[in-house]
Amino acid sequence: MLWWVWRQACAAGAQSVVIATDDVRIADVMTAAGADVAMTDAKHASGTDRLAEVAQQRDWAEGSVVVNVQGDEPLMPIANIQQVAEELIEHPEASMATLSEPLSSPEQLDDPSVVKVVVSALGNALYFSRAAIPFQRDTSDELCRIRLAAARRHIGLYAYRCGFLQAFTQWPPSATESLESLEQLRALDRGHTIRISDAAESVPAGVDTLKDLERARSLLVG
Repeated sequence: MLWWVWRQACAAGAQSVVIATDDVRIADVMTAAGADVAMTDAKHASGTDRLAEVAQQRDWAEGSVVVNVQGDEPLMPIANIQQVAEELIEHPEASMATLSEPLSSPEQLDDPSVVKVVVSALGNALYFSRAAIPFQRDTSDELCRIRLAAARRHIGLYAYRCGFLQAFTQWPPSATESLESLEQLRALDRGHTIRISDAAESVPAGVDTLKDLERARSLLVG
């Protein structure tokens, strides 16, 4: 599975693609496949912390843009990886960039496993939540339509500036981050701008179970 993620990342045209891991078995397999592998601390709380360590190891410039493609996303479209990097490059006022797409059903609004994001008219994140946002106070068909259009499913693909990444991982978790278990809220709580783009291509679900793995394999190899 990781080989497919690596292949997608390489195809996106990045100057450098690095697999960050604390597992020697993964390092051995991917090194043999020709990947650039960085060994990182096993005590990291998140992939963001692991990414920050690699950026420091490699001495990447503070203004460099780095994209975190998670190892359980073999179906992440190449266009989306390119898109999130380009969005951050085009908006120097932002510290991070990520993606969203329409909800696939009204039921997703109340599903805490589906992270929602509300976006400003300028394309910046206002808030991320597992709760149903935005809240609809009054009942009408028109307001229901507006609500479903305003509520977006967040896609966990991030681009960061390296300088911000180093600072971000030194800050303690914020109150809203702890409540929602959503790391990106730490950046909003500190007043940083997160750019949100409509995903260029729909993103299939990641691989969390054996059933997910079988589905991904069928899509990848036919």
